[in-house]
Amino acid sequence: MIIELNLMGFQDQLRVKHENDRQLIFDSIRHKWLVLQPEELVRQLLVQYLLNEKGYSKNKIALEKLLIINNLERRYDILVYNADTSPFMLIECKAPNIDITDDTFRQIAQYNLSLNVPYLLVTNGIKTYCCRMDYTQKSYEFLPGIPNPH
Repeated sequence: MIIELNLMGFQDQLRVKHENDRQLIFDSIRHKWLVLQPEELVRQLLVQYLLNEKGYSKNKIALEKLLIINNLERRYDILVYNADTSPFMLIECKAPNIDITDDTFRQIAQYNLSLNVPYLLVTNGIKTYCCRMDYTQKSYEFLPGIPNPH
């Protein structure tokens, strides 16, 4: 079930500048300028959507943190925490020209092995999918929208 998000509607919330022949975007969570790549644009637009449309707290969002999976270092894109600071939703962002495939879902499922979050979300800025995990039944359910913060 594809979730329709108008992420480009949040483009005016982004800070972009040119420096040394590079385009940079300001990451309001990590408070630093980053090279503007297509995946980074999707990540920053989704963060603005979560903050401004869904009412998530900036203090409950972590970006690109290290995970160790099978002795390999990996970085998740976005992890959202509950009010009690337990992991709530894991998010994988892709560039708009990258299709969301089974490999994308396998990647986020692998990242989730150590987190066991209730919700997984994947997006390329055009197509977005969110599912609720049921660990007792070992199943998942695709949702028609992104859950509200808890």
